[in-house]
Order: sequence, then C-alpha cells, then structure tokens
Amino acid sequence: MTLSKNVLFLFTFLGAIQFSSAQRLPNIILIITDDQGYGDFGFTGNPHISTPTIDKLAQESIEFTNFYVSPVCAPTRSSLMTGRYSLRTGIRDTYNGGAMMATDEITIAELLKEKNYTTGIFGKWHLGDNFPMRPSDQGFDESLIHLSGGMGQVGDFTTYYQGDRSYFDPVLWHNNKQESYAGYCSDIFAGEAIKFIEKNKDVPFFTYLSFNAPHTPLQVPDEYYQKYKDLDPIEGFGKDEKPFYPMNESQKEDARKVYSMVENIDDNLKKLFSKLDELGIDDNTVVIFLTDNGPQQQRYVAGLRGLKGNVYQGGVRAPLLIHFPEKFSKNQQINALTAHLDILPTIADLMGIDLPNDRKIDGKSLLPLINGDESNFKNRSYFTYWNRKYPEKYTNISIQNSGWKLVGKTDYDAEIEDFQLFNLQEDPFEQRNLISEEKEKGQELKEEMDQLYNELIEEKNLIDQPKIQIGYGAENPTFLNRNDAAGERGIWAQEEIYGFWDVKLAAGTYDFRFKFVKPVPAKGTMFLETGTIVNSKTNSSEDEVDMIEMNGIELFEMETQLIPFYRVNGKEIFPFWVEVIKK
Repeated sequence: MTLSKNVLFLFTFLGAIQFSSAQRLPNIILIITDDQGYGDFGFTGNPHISTPTIDKLAQESIEFTNFYVSPVCAPTRSSLMTGRYSLRTGIRDTYNGGAMMATDEITIAELLKEKNYTTGIFGKWHLGDNFPMRPSDQGFDESLIHLSGGMGQVGDFTTYYQGDRSYFDPVLWHNNKQESYAGYCSDIFAGEAIKFIEKNKDVPFFTYLSFNAPHTPLQVPDEYYQKYKDLDPIEGFGKDEKPFYPMNESQKEDARKVYSMVENIDDNLKKLFSKLDELGIDDNTVVIFLTDNGPQQQRYVAGLRGLKGNVYQGGVRAPLLIHFPEKFSKNQQINALTAHLDILPTIADLMGIDLPNDRKIDGKSLLPLINGDESNFKNRSYFTYWNRKYPEKYTNISIQNSGWKLVGKTDYDAEIEDFQLFNLQEDPFEQRNLISEEKEKGQELKEEMDQLYNELIEEKNLIDQPKIQIGYGAENPTFLNRNDAAGERGIWAQEEIYGFWDVKLAAGTYDFRFKFVKPVPAKGTMFLETGTIVNSKTNSSEDEVDMIEMNGIELFEMETQLIPFYRVNGKEIFPFWVEVIKK
C-alpha cells in the first residue's frame, strides 16, 4: 500500500472506533444560503461586504476551492440531501410541479436516524410541501419552514399577500402547522435553530439551517440597509485580470440590499457559533457551509461568467467550508473537482453508515481528499443543466472533467462546432472558446454528456413524477399551492391559465375550497375534474368572490390530475390555491 493509502486506512479505522457507543457522536450543522453568489463574501475578494464570521470560518476550515452546485434552488437541495443528480430524485424545476422529491429518496436526515440523531430543519425546504414529501416525511423530527421556493412567492400563500413585508412577522409552518412569528425571517430561522441546538445539546443532533436570504424579494431590516445605502458596488473592480460585468442603477441598488441581507446572515451565524462555544460542543460539531447557486442579480462574482440559472461558472461555482476542530486540520484548501453530491456520502463515511445499495449515488466521500488521497477524483466529471419544466437537449447544459468544460447553448441537433469548450485551468473566467482548436476533446466530452443525459431522462422518478397524496391520514387538510401546480409552461400567478395538481386520492368524501388571486365575477360555474369524475357548481352569489366552496364530493381511490377552474364570461380562471378536507 502507498503511504497515502496507509494514512487513509488508519484514518478510517480510527474514525470507526472514535465514534463507538462509548463516545459521543459529533453534531452536524449544515448551513446553506439562497442565491448568495461566489463573490458575496470577504474571503472571495469582495471588499464591500461585511462577512467577518464566515471569513473567519473559512480561515479555520477546509475550503474546497473547486466546488459546484446546480444552477437553481430545488435541484441543488435535492442533490445535497440525497447525493444524487436531481433528475434521479424527480426534481426537474423550481416550480411547475417539478420541485417535489420522490418519497423513496433517502436523505441525510434519514441516514442519520440510523445513529439515533435528532434532526431539525429551519428555513427553506423546496422539495415538496405536501405529504409524503415534507421534511417530516423525509427524516426530520422538527421542521420550521416556509412553503415553496421563497417567502412572498406565489407558492408560499401564507406570506404572499404581505407584499414588501413578507420577510417580516411571517406565518410559517412549524411541524406542518401554521404559526405566526415576530421578527425578520433570517433572525427567526437562526434563532429557532439555536433553540433546537440548546434543547438537544446532550444528544447527537443534525441541524439543517437553510436560509431563504438573500433570495428575492430583497427585504432587510433598515439598520442593515443603512450601512450600505450610499455604497457604490462597482468601486474598485475591473482593474485586474478578472472580468467585471457592468451594473445598471437598479442592479447597484439590488447589490446594496443583498449585501445588507448577507451581513444579517453573518451576524446570525456569529450567534450560532457563540452558542456552540458556550455549550462546550464546538470541537465536536461538524459545520458545513455552502450556497445553492449563483446570484440572481448582476454584481461582483469574482470574475466568473454567468448568474443564477446559467451553467457558466458564475451560476454553479460555490464555496464549500467544512469545519470540524476535533478531527480536521484548519486552513486547508483542496482544489479537486467536488460538488453538492458529495455531502451525503461524506457524512455517511464520517459516521460509518453504509450508503444505500439499491440506487446510484453520484457523489463521493470527501474524506480521502481531506487526508491527501486524490486518486478517486482524478478523472471525475460533473454534469449540470437548467431549463424550465424538463431538460432541453444541448440547451444550457454542461459537463466538465480534468479542467475541461463543454457548454451547450445550442439546438438539439447541433454539430460539435456549435458548442463552447473552455480550459478552466488556463481560462477560469470562460472567455475563450477552444472548440475549433480542440474539437477532439470537445467530442469526447459530448459523448459523456450524451450518455449521462440519456441516462437521467429515463430515471423512474422523472418519468413517474411524485404525486401529492390526499386523504391518507397524514395530512388533513391538504393545501395545494401554485408552486406545485403543473400545466402550462411558466405557470405562476396568472388567472387565465390551464393548470392541475398530480395527486393520489384516497376513497372518501371531500370538501374543497378554491381561493383565487383576485375576486372572480359572479354567475360563473366552478368545475372540478378528477379523472373520470367531473363535478360542477354554479356560483349564485350576486357579488364578486375570491373563495368558492364545493362540499361533500364523493371520490374513489385514484391517481389522477386534479383540475379545478372557474368558467365565467368565456374565461376559465385557475385557483391560486386549493384546500382539500377529507370528512
């Protein structure tokens, strides 16, 4: 055996006996922020933003400097939780019914339950808001979340109508029940995570602190905004070899708000880390920090090309910090190609938990890298894409391996010359397309891209999309929101649009309440289509109404599309949300 393999073997052996029943298992805190770009930190070169807590964490952690996520929220979260490419899990979009993860997926929380961990999530879930896809259905003992992809968005109907105050004094979902909270959302999520840690300080715990900031809407306490209100976000940039992309006045104002939101997050993490120190559990706590994708708005991105939603580096490169004083050395940088897929395998390896063997796990444990063995990462590839609804062949798609990256921004039948090829080691900012000079390398990467793309689009959970289960006892009432409604591409808050929810209904008698974005005219007819059963009811009210009820509807057990609409004056209006009660 080589020296590095001997070291790795020794590490694994010692780790196995270290976490025996006679000794306390390490706590795990997984922190992710929402739409915080690679350049939104002091330690990545931004002089305008104040992140002293995260900067200090970077100095005292293992920093993975070549780490990748998905271009958007829900795909990143599904890969983070499962170690699998998002399409394998059924996640294909951030809304349009595509942000529901299959219930047979095994999450970090479920794995850690094997070691009797107490598990909690605080913040953004975005992997399904109904049974059987809620955090409580996927291994979390305690959950405090908002719905859908963001507070103030259409799917999170408990905050949507608060408008520019949706981040303040919100109604959130605590263990699947609506509860009112006072204060600013990031303060609430961090504060409740700290309470969870205090409550479980004497047992191993897994805390998933998933901030919804600095995602839009860009709302922040004024005391933070005042620190940045006069900032010129472009000052000092564009004077070195890193590209700096122009910002208009609206983008500059967005940057001021984002930096304010990020500083608030940093202050909350200071409180969390101080609590670990106060409780005397800092050394025996693994802290993992990352972001979910690139920034939504143009601002400093450390010279990287592209933003959120894009497969260029600015959309998918993210920081990863792992802090574990009891076991890992401080201030180590690792440049191997790594990804969100690797977090679950790393935690499993650290805890001596076997990975599921009935499915493909795309990630790799990072423990060998931490101990100097790069052999398993030498020829590693990473694939990513982003389109609405389903993947579109060769449109916003990429694959990278050994420093080479092939990008598709073209048609399904494009020739290799229509792709873009970058040498990231020589051109980390993706400025020079080498496809004409390195066509053979491009073709090699394209063949691997084709193989993986074809494999993923045939995944069972993608073809047989997860369904909301109604009437089976675990959730009553059930609220169907716009984030999980499928139908026309880009369905959001529109009124005249075709939509439906994919559901599995238990046999029984149901009451339905249909809520509309705006009051609908009187004298129309409400329709509810469920498979072969169509029910309709005339609205006899003389006035406009924003809520219509249909009660006592008998349904048999079925898997179907639940299709509601209100027909009036030649228009068909889709509800904003639906409440379903089994009697």
